[in-house]
Amino acid sequence: MDPAPTRGLTLYSRSGVAYRFDPGALCLELLTTGGPGPYRRYEALREPADLAAWAERSRLTPTPVLEISEAEVEDARGLRDALFRVVIAHTRGEPSSPGDLETINHAAARPDLVPAIAPTLERQWAGTPTGTHLLTAVARDAVELLTGPFAHRIRSCAAEDCHLLYVDTSRPGRRRWCSMEHCGNLHKVRALRARHSEEG
Repeated sequence: MDPAPTRGLTLYSRSGVAYRFDPGALCLELLTTGGPGPYRRYEALREPADLAAWAERSRLTPTPVLEISEAEVEDARGLRDALFRVVIAHTRGEPSSPGDLETINHAAARPDLVPAIAPTLERQWAGTPTGTHLLTAVARDAVELLTGPFAHRIRSCAAEDCHLLYVDTSRPGRRRWCSMEHCGNLHKVRALRARHSEEG
């Protein structure tokens, strides 16, 4: 998990307007690529290039140059869906499926990305990182988040028509929206219209 405030993903609203969304953790960034059940229609991980593109947009620094197989893309979808169900259950105070927890734990037990120092004294990744290394990093991030001090701050956006999940790393802990420039702004506009309607 990483509370760095300058990080985040560029997402697009239904009308095509771009906005920044920082879920606060690498594992929650993966949940923007689709999910189980009704979220399947948002599927973004169909081939190795899709998973590599997600890694490039993620908070991993630097972006690893990955060798990804078709099987690892399928593993990514499986891990993401298990993580999605576990996080949703957590936000609702419900028990998680043992099978989903096993999926996360199995991924976390594999070899992780290994950081190294380049001759230029810049950070790099050792060896030849694979899709499995990437998924291990995601799974270990999920373990850290769900068992760590911010676990009680994992939330779903307060907007009724938004289901994005994030961890509130703000000091006061009162974040309600996936993004103030998207759902937060829409809420302000709706509240203003409702107030004008009542006054009229």
